[in-house]
Amino acid sequence: MGISASDVIALSRAGANFFRLAEEVKGGDGRIITKNAESDVALIDASQLDDHDQLKRERIHRLLSDEASKGLADAAAGKAKDARCVIQASQAPSPRLSYGGHCLWQDKRSSSRSPRSFS
Repeated sequence: MGISASDVIALSRAGANFFRLAEEVKGGDGRIITKNAESDVALIDASQLDDHDQLKRERIHRLLSDEASKGLADAAAGKAKDARCVIQASQAPSPRLSYGGHCLWQDKRSSSRSPRSFS
């Protein structure tokens, strides 16, 4: 959908012709309404707005899926750290409770400390 000069309308003119513009927009032709000679708002058909919202949701879903896949790949490659270890390390006084690539964390089910790998 390209925008032509006839699709751009000044706000003062749009207000006076709003009902006619709304009918034209229902036919599928959107309009750009300007204020002080700059684009301000777009007037589009409600179904086009629904399509736009659906595309936004799909894009967000795709981005979240891509990030989840990257996170799983990082975890499989050993590039991830256990969240409990990171939190424990940030709260522990020096020296940190860690050894050999592992961290020590308190298991809530028992009072013993267990080694936990970063990967």
